[in-house]
Amino acid sequence: MARRSLQASTTGIEKAKRAFRHTQWTQEDLACEVGIETRQPIWKFFAGKPIERQTFLEICFRLGLDWQEIVALPTDSISAKQENENDERANLDTLVRAARSHCHDRIQAEYGAIRLLDTARPIELEDIYIKLDVFENVTSNRRLDKSHLNCSRVEDPNCQSCNEVRQKHVSAAQVIETYSKLTILGKPGSGKTTLLQYIAIQCNRGGLFPDRLPIFVRLRSFAEDASKTQHFSLFSYISQELCKIGFSEPQIETLLHHGQALFLLDGLDEVEEEYRAEVQQQISVLSKDYDKNQFIVSCRTSTPWYWLEKFTDVEIADLNFSQVEAFAQQWFVNVSNNPREEGLVQADRFVKELKLPENQSIYSLARTPLFLHLACSLFQTNLSFAAQHAELYKQALDILLVRWDRVRGIKPDKSLYQLSLPHKIKLLSHIAAITFEQDNYCFTQSNLLHYIKDYLRTLPNTPSDSEELYFISETVLRSLLVEHGVIVEQAQGIYSFSYPTFQEYFTARNIVANLEPEALNRNLRQLTIHMSDPRWHEVFLFVMEMIEDAAPLIQLMQQRSDELVDADEKLQQFLIWLQQKSLSVEVPYEPAAVRAFYLSLELHGESEPAYDLSLSIEIDPRLTSKLTYDLYLDLALKRLLSIGLTICDRPSEEQILAIISAFPYKIDLDCHSKLQNLLEELREQLPNPQQSQEKLKEWWSTNGQTWVEEMRSQILWERNIGYQWQFSEYQKAILQQYYVAKYLVVKCLKKSREISFSVRAKIEETLLLPALLKVLQ
Repeated sequence: MARRSLQASTTGIEKAKRAFRHTQWTQEDLACEVGIETRQPIWKFFAGKPIERQTFLEICFRLGLDWQEIVALPTDSISAKQENENDERANLDTLVRAARSHCHDRIQAEYGAIRLLDTARPIELEDIYIKLDVFENVTSNRRLDKSHLNCSRVEDPNCQSCNEVRQKHVSAAQVIETYSKLTILGKPGSGKTTLLQYIAIQCNRGGLFPDRLPIFVRLRSFAEDASKTQHFSLFSYISQELCKIGFSEPQIETLLHHGQALFLLDGLDEVEEEYRAEVQQQISVLSKDYDKNQFIVSCRTSTPWYWLEKFTDVEIADLNFSQVEAFAQQWFVNVSNNPREEGLVQADRFVKELKLPENQSIYSLARTPLFLHLACSLFQTNLSFAAQHAELYKQALDILLVRWDRVRGIKPDKSLYQLSLPHKIKLLSHIAAITFEQDNYCFTQSNLLHYIKDYLRTLPNTPSDSEELYFISETVLRSLLVEHGVIVEQAQGIYSFSYPTFQEYFTARNIVANLEPEALNRNLRQLTIHMSDPRWHEVFLFVMEMIEDAAPLIQLMQQRSDELVDADEKLQQFLIWLQQKSLSVEVPYEPAAVRAFYLSLELHGESEPAYDLSLSIEIDPRLTSKLTYDLYLDLALKRLLSIGLTICDRPSEEQILAIISAFPYKIDLDCHSKLQNLLEELREQLPNPQQSQEKLKEWWSTNGQTWVEEMRSQILWERNIGYQWQFSEYQKAILQQYYVAKYLVVKCLKKSREISFSVRAKIEETLLLPALLKVLQ
């Protein structure tokens, strides 16, 4: 007769765990696949405990396993030893239930709420918590060459960005259930402690490891207590805490001996330097003596001294956009105390603003929970990020460099050479300015130490001995890495700023740090050299927010961008046409926006049917809605001409159909009957697209060039667009730089609210005008 229950053998459990890891499911996922409502049978299966026979068979089937290779073979009779073991198991289950019941309220009260930075009250953990992902390949442990990491700040989907390392994300829940000894690493504010609290609460409620007792230990508190008693025993410390709430030492020993505890050991990096070795040793001893239990330790990344044998390291990944959105929805309802509907509306607006290209630097920062909370707080004030980028990064750095450790009571590492806060900021600005100028977002340890030594030599009382100076430089680097997390190790021996925009922010600070007018003016003039390089645009925007009077900079930028084209007669003729064309159309838009519209049409080349209208839209956002008649018609005709020019030597049915469909509709030409007739004649001349490839090619070879030029001449005569400017490659490059520079001028003009009305009006009036007309303005 078949047994009513089955259990997995020791070797069967190992096979099953390997198969389970390969699926990348959580235990909840597997329970769903099996068709059971609770994950408890799944947990018992992997723990080698008996479960209902049909459930056992279904689990094996879902994991692609032969159940006969997994099951523990039965004996003909149950021995007295087995009966004793069953009795012991029953007694143990009773003890665990009693322990969990006894601790339930205390654990919920102590770990069920968190206090966010700068908030008036604690908030329930589940009202703000979002599920996190991790990297199983810890960033700082990778052996990668700098060339594999150092990409441009501009997003490139084909490269591994230094600060956006493309690794496979795995849910934190999955690795917690997979590994019995786990170290969770993360940047400051990445959510390590909150994750451990969430695990404690889930275990406490039976949703995770329902047969274990969660034991949460703040390692810094343990070290401080042990230093007073001079008794470094993690087991004794935990026993004393449990005894205070009614447990006996034999009960504690029984629980741990049978592996019924979930140890959550928080903040290994927070332990003071003199106690670190002893605390690590205690963790190792406890995990070895009671290795049947579950151990999870949290620690900051870039903590060079930690090492826990037989522990698996994972690193908390930055939040993805869906996680950011989920956090925002909870924050604007539960943290800001808005009515639910109003809070969700604000969250939606917050998310939409984060998606805007100009706010990508804020999104980069907001992918860490601590700074996402900061971004939500700042956004709530004005319901906009306008003119708040520099303020957001200023507060974020204040948190990293000062407040985060202070509010948590973490003392500075006495073993490290401590620079004052102003000198830390100056040093970071020095490093940022050098590396950013070199277009290096990642830098080697030797280079970084060289920059630090150069800065230290400028300080009084700096040792002249090179070896001593090198040692001090190393401790300063460790301080920036471990204590503050402003610099991070991207791979072994390769570093970067923890966020790309930190580098840009500090570069901007380096420019405006000298408040002496002559020096500041010299720095600003030097900055304008980079106007046509999009990589520098965020630096410009930061500078605009940092300086008290932005008028001199915006005037320098206008002057520098005009100088690009002022000396070129052909480009000046082009700008004269641009002004004339813009005046010939009747539109409700800003004049500069109309000039930008026609500049875009001519700038991108006749062989490009797609046009970038971002500059004109930046000047006048009304262009994002339906275009007025004149602009729509000119855009349609320019696109028609571009498509005609793109037909290659082998015209196809699809290409002919594309150009036919590009002709403006008759209704679009109601005010231009002559142009309508001319275009109709041109369309009728096109060959039937369903002809053979050979006939299409023959027609286009014989008539194509003439047909396109006829179309061009008609569009040119009727609409004054479609000129063959025949710019040289150099002139094309200069015109592109001019466009990019003017785009930056407009963005900076919007960024600064301190520019006077007269200066602002002068810039807007002369934008994209030829030199002669600017003089007359």
